[in-house]
Amino acid sequence: MISALSALFRRELRLAHRIGGGAAIGIVFFLIMVTIVPFAIGPDLNLLSRIGPAILWIAALLATLLGQDRLFQADLEDGSLDLLRLSEIPLELIVTVKCLAHWVATSLPLIFAAPVFGLMLAMDLDALAGTMLTLLAGTPALTFLGAIGAALTAAMRRGGLLSAILILPLAIPVLIFGVSASTAASGGTIPFATPLLVLLGLSLAAIALAPFAAAAAIRLLGD
Repeated sequence: MISALSALFRRELRLAHRIGGGAAIGIVFFLIMVTIVPFAIGPDLNLLSRIGPAILWIAALLATLLGQDRLFQADLEDGSLDLLRLSEIPLELIVTVKCLAHWVATSLPLIFAAPVFGLMLAMDLDALAGTMLTLLAGTPALTFLGAIGAALTAAMRRGGLLSAILILPLAIPVLIFGVSASTAASGGTIPFATPLLVLLGLSLAAIALAPFAAAAAIRLLGD
């Protein structure tokens, strides 16, 4: 089972870089967001540094959802999803591996790129380190929650918008605590550890529960 899951993980990484451009599109979208916002609000460096964590988190959220609808749709179109559903490996484990591969291919590059983009927003080193750490803790929740929407809309053509609408309400708590922790890292009214632990709890809850919800939605596709 371990070898099969590892082969599936490698396959998903290869497909993630072929379908939709993989990490490159996410980073370019991230860069566009970070570049446009300063033009919109003006050259106030104090304001940019204050709202920088929020800008990075919103950009990461939207970049994570970008291409999330293809997580199961491509497999459904070529018939491989039926083979995965009929395999001896539990479907929940398959969903988990696919989500981990998607996170490595799309979210992990954004986490390492965030400090570079944060410099464009005049963020200090503490805020940059805090934002990078909170993205590392919170983006798994965004990926696994996105898998639920991807599974529900896999049979729909151009279901990406509907998937985003379904997932955004669930992602709002992750965004709130992610921004709170990033802000607290550079000095705030609350300790940095408090929102960070909540963020970790949200990610762990999503990792534990989302595969079951997504697997249930995938099973309905075959009925």
